[in-house]
Amino acid sequence: MRNAIAFMALLAAVSCGGAGSQVSTSQSAGVPAATVAVAQNAKLGQILVDGNGRTLYLFEADKTMASTCYGSCATYWPPLLTGGSPQAGAGATASLLGTTKRSDGTTEVTYAGHPLYYVVTDHNPGDATGQGVNNFGAPWDVVGPDGNQIG
Repeated sequence: MRNAIAFMALLAAVSCGGAGSQVSTSQSAGVPAATVAVAQNAKLGQILVDGNGRTLYLFEADKTMASTCYGSCATYWPPLLTGGSPQAGAGATASLLGTTKRSDGTTEVTYAGHPLYYVVTDHNPGDATGQGVNNFGAPWDVVGPDGNQIG
């Protein structure tokens, strides 16, 4: 039991870059409202990031606002969760922000109709290790300020 708790704490620290990020699907109460902003990435240009500057992705398998990433997929590609209406930060368009309910009852942020995710291999603002990765049945892409995939 202690090993399972330690593993979950380690996974949470690795995947979310510290407390306060909205990335664990087990969180439902006490999650702050997420912020989505735009940042300049040296290789990809302007991309969507969270309020801490972490890169956000879309999953090409998501054909509607409903997420198709659960289980081990959501462990590796945690959803951007919010505890209220998501906020538009610098460069983001507020009218493109929305939410979708996940099967566990948490609320995931959408942008231009795409559910948004992190990847656990991004550790610092500006990292985009998930760009173009084909994983869990479809490619993953960073998102531009217009809501379209960059790829």
